[in-house]
Amino acid sequence: MHSIGGLTPDHASVSGSRSLRSGPPAPTASTPVAAPPAPASRVVPSTPASGAASPGSASWGGAASTSPPASASASARDGARPLPGGGAAGAGAERRPARPVVTELRLSAFAAHRGAVHPLGPVTLFAGPSGSGKSTVLRAYEALARLGSGDDLALAFPDAVGCVPERARPDAQGRRGFRIGCTVDGPCGPVRLDVAVQAEPRLRIVGERLTLPGRTLLTTALRDPGRSTVQAEWHTAGATPVTRAPLPDDLLGTALLPLRVAGKTQGQLEVLAAAEQVVVALRSVFACDPRPYRMRAPVPTGEGRLRRGCDNLAEVLHRTSNDCPRRHARLASVAGAGCAGPVTGLGVEELPDATVRAVLERAVRGASGPGATAATPLGRLGDGELRYLALALVLLTGPGVLAMDQLDEVPSAMRALTVLADGLDRGLDARQFRALLDLAATICADGHIRLVGAVGQAAAEDAREVRGVSVVDLEP
Repeated sequence: MHSIGGLTPDHASVSGSRSLRSGPPAPTASTPVAAPPAPASRVVPSTPASGAASPGSASWGGAASTSPPASASASARDGARPLPGGGAAGAGAERRPARPVVTELRLSAFAAHRGAVHPLGPVTLFAGPSGSGKSTVLRAYEALARLGSGDDLALAFPDAVGCVPERARPDAQGRRGFRIGCTVDGPCGPVRLDVAVQAEPRLRIVGERLTLPGRTLLTTALRDPGRSTVQAEWHTAGATPVTRAPLPDDLLGTALLPLRVAGKTQGQLEVLAAAEQVVVALRSVFACDPRPYRMRAPVPTGEGRLRRGCDNLAEVLHRTSNDCPRRHARLASVAGAGCAGPVTGLGVEELPDATVRAVLERAVRGASGPGATAATPLGRLGDGELRYLALALVLLTGPGVLAMDQLDEVPSAMRALTVLADGLDRGLDARQFRALLDLAATICADGHIRLVGAVGQAAAEDAREVRGVSVVDLEP
C-alpha cells in the first residue's frame, strides 16, 4: 500500500465554460470485470480519528482498498427504493433540495486544519483572529470547485506544498500530501466526495472516494507510482458488480465519470446521478474579491460579465441597465444603504473614447426645484462604497452576469450559485456590513444563491445578530 507521508489528503474557483459531459479524453476504454471475492467496501468515516496514518497502512488516501463497491442489492436490503435520479424513496425524500448544494466541507488534513468538519448553510461566515485559517477554508472550497470544473491539480493547487500540514513527515519514499472533501446534498441524497492529494515529490491524486450512505460508488488508488494513472473502480451492479479502469492522476475522477459510465444498469445510473450532482454543485461557484483601486477608471464595453476583482463594474452596470432593468433598479434601491447621501439611482455614461463609467445619482440637498439630482462618478466613491456595490451586484445577479463556468445544459431551476467572498467585511463600516448581510440573508433564503465568506472577529459579532446567518468560529 502507498501512503504519502502518513497522510491521506483533500481542496476548490471556476474557469471557462465546459459542458457537463465534456472534458479531457478518456485514457483507455473501461473494462467491466468480475470482482474477486471480498467483503463489501466500507464507507469512509465522516471524521477520521486521526489526521495521520502510518506508512503502508490501508488508508484510502494511499492505496484504496481493493474490495469492490457494494452492489445495488444493498439498497434493496436496506428497504430503499432507487429513484431515477439515484436517490431512494422513503420518509424525508421529498425534503431533499432540488438544487445540488455543498452542505459540508471537510479539511481532514489541510494546511493548519486537521480533522475539521464544517457544515454550510445558506449564509456561512468563517470568523477568527489572524492566522486562524479563515482564508484557507475558502481556498479549499475553491480548489474543489476547480477540480469539479475539470481543471487539473496544478491549476486547483498552485501552491500544493503549502497545503501540506506543517508537521506532516515524509514517508520512506519522501511522499507528503493532504486530504479534503465535501458533502453535496440534492435529489440523490447526501453524496460524499473525499480526495487525497500527494504534493511531494510529484503532485498527483492518490485516492478518491465517492459514496452515498451505506454504499461506495467510486474508489481510486495509486497502484504503480511510476505511471501517471490511478486504478478506479465504480459501482455497476449488473452482470459484474464493479467496473475497473485507469484514470489520470491529475484530474478528479468524479468529474470524468459522465464520460466513462455507460448508464446501462441501475447501479451505473446511480453512479452517474451522484457524480453529476457533485459536479453541478462544485461548478456553480463564483469567487469574488472586489478591488476598489481597479474599479475607479472608465472601462471599454465587452461581454458584460463581472470578473473576480470586479474591475469591470462599470461595464457590467452598463449591461444590466440595458438587459436587466429590474435587477438594475433593485441594485439602485439598495445602493443607498451602503453609500453616503440620499441615493436616487445608478447611471452609466458612455464616453467619447468608447469607454463607459458608472455614476451614483444623488438628490441635491437645498436645491430650489424638487427632484434635482447630481451624478457622482463611482471613481470618487470610497473603498467601502465600491466594495458594497460590487458585492450587492453579485448577490442580485446570477451566473449569466458573472465570469464563471456556466452550466447551460442544466436548467436554472436545478442550480444554486455559491459565492465565495474572502474578507467579506474588508473596507466596510458597520452600517455597510449589516446592510450587505441583510441583503444576503434575504436573497439566500430562497435557495438560488448561497454565500460562504470570511470575516474578522468584530464583524462576526454583528453577523450573529442577523437571522439566517451562520458564524463558524476558528481558533489559530
